[in-house]
Amino acid sequence: MERYKYRAMNDSGRPIRGVLSAANETDLFTQLQGSGLELISCSPVRSKTGAFSLRKKVKIRDLIQFFMHMQQMQGAGIPLLDSLADLRDTADNDGFRDVLAELYRDVSEGSSLSEGMANHPRVFGNLEVSLVASSEESGDLQEACKQLVKYLKWVDAMQTRVRKATRYPMILCVVVLLTVVVMMGMVVPQIVGFIRNLDQELPFSTTSLIATSDFFSTYWLWVLLVPTILVIASIILGRTSESFAYRRDALMLKMPIMGGLIRKINISRFSQTFGALFAGGIDILKSLDAATNTVGNRVLKESLEDVKRFVKEGDPLSAALNKSGEFPSMVIRMVRVGEESGGLTEVLNQVSEFYTNDVDEEVQKVITMIEPSLTAVLGAMILWIAVGVFGPIYSSFENIDF
Repeated sequence: MERYKYRAMNDSGRPIRGVLSAANETDLFTQLQGSGLELISCSPVRSKTGAFSLRKKVKIRDLIQFFMHMQQMQGAGIPLLDSLADLRDTADNDGFRDVLAELYRDVSEGSSLSEGMANHPRVFGNLEVSLVASSEESGDLQEACKQLVKYLKWVDAMQTRVRKATRYPMILCVVVLLTVVVMMGMVVPQIVGFIRNLDQELPFSTTSLIATSDFFSTYWLWVLLVPTILVIASIILGRTSESFAYRRDALMLKMPIMGGLIRKINISRFSQTFGALFAGGIDILKSLDAATNTVGNRVLKESLEDVKRFVKEGDPLSAALNKSGEFPSMVIRMVRVGEESGGLTEVLNQVSEFYTNDVDEEVQKVITMIEPSLTAVLGAMILWIAVGVFGPIYSSFENIDF
């Protein structure tokens, strides 16, 4: 089926633009008419602006708004098709508007909302589809939308924390590296040119400064390229070699400070996702399976695969987490209390909230530690340059016979 870019008019006379898949223009006209739209004009879409590029533009905040409005409309008793039509017509994101147009078409043709969402895996993940499917069985779509809004807001906030924890230190390290290269490769050579001509024995601080300056002047390009090449190679090997990716993730967990932060972020993701699914009526094995996919570290993901196996064999969740050896004793104790009291969902939410707050504190701690550390590195380099340059100059003044 070909994709068509169209202009149409809705029942209120508002112009609507979007992209739909259709066998031909007649099929496109029929689909739009079934969606309550009157076709004005259309043209085939080139492959470079196809479905993939559009789906990539749909952001998590678009999904938050979608489920929030769905929750409100379902609470007001508005029929599902009317809700989808209103959301389609008011969507600000063009790519998401096309998705909602296809979702409206699928539902109007007899598909359930979860089935229509499953046709767009790049937009709606397994968790969203599973919770909506469960709500369709229970007849409480409003509660599912409420759970999804809560979960997606948490995901959006956690992604912001992760970016803050990774990008800021990386930017600072790059700035320090560039500063060192510029100082040693361009500034220092001009300063030490005079010192080389002094007829005296140079101290170690000066000779080491000159040697370092010569190295950067000769190999400055490699100094900049090697870290970049190593990062790119690590990414490529991580995608092509599962054993390398596993060893890299295991090493990251053992890193001081960052290792603990990575573990807390992944435990928080797992707890939040598992709690949302379990609260939505999904059975424990399916909830574990979906929650495991949200964990990015392969070591922790492998331990969760063991947890699923232990639960399938009949172990309680707390015992399975304990056997994995990767979860803190506090988490295991809280899950055990939740199982005994029948409030596992509330306990998982508490675990997620605890680690979310802990992640915030750790991120601030990392940033607070990095700033003075890098400042100290720059200060030490400037002090080294000052001692290496001015030391021989002052010594030469002492040898002058006035």
